[in-house]
Amino acid sequence: MIKRLENNKMIIYIHGFASSGFGSKPQKFKEYFEDEVITISLPTIPNLAIDTLEQIIEAFLSKEEPVYLVGSSLGGFYALFLANKYDLKAVLINPAVNPWGTLDRYEGVDFVTNYYDNSRFEFNQNHIKSLKNYEVDYIKNPSNFITLLQEEDEVLDFSEAALKLEETELIIEEGGNHSFDGIERYFRKINSFFYN
Repeated sequence: MIKRLENNKMIIYIHGFASSGFGSKPQKFKEYFEDEVITISLPTIPNLAIDTLEQIIEAFLSKEEPVYLVGSSLGGFYALFLANKYDLKAVLINPAVNPWGTLDRYEGVDFVTNYYDNSRFEFNQNHIKSLKNYEVDYIKNPSNFITLLQEEDEVLDFSEAALKLEETELIIEEGGNHSFDGIERYFRKINSFFYN
């Protein structure tokens, strides 16, 4: 296990839609990276989620503490926007690249159920449309990103992310699923990418 480095580097894990910072994948990151990572549960409203993350990032940067991002699914979409905005390194795991398209299946649904605790929340068309505010048309520094994709992602079409993020370090595995089977196989690589 790694220990907190002297420069107080911080990894922010950004979970996906209807998920939680207490889910199995963020907890795997917590087990490996220990107090180097924070796994917060974000608001379900995109504008509030982004605002929360920006406040955390800016708080660390104001103390000159390096920040790194890991984002899964919708969290990958958020991480892409934030890393591009603040010039941060980020690992994107089966990221959503056009969530307004994939989440439109919830249009007309009164409430969405959270995968972690079965709580229910409203997610309406305005929330879906607001995601367009965070679309990245141009990646300023592709070397800041590692993109991890599995072809058998049952939620997202991996080829959309592969095309959008082709200039990043792109790793595509056969099989797998939306959760990204065996993510822990990449922890040493992620550690090296962030800290070297």
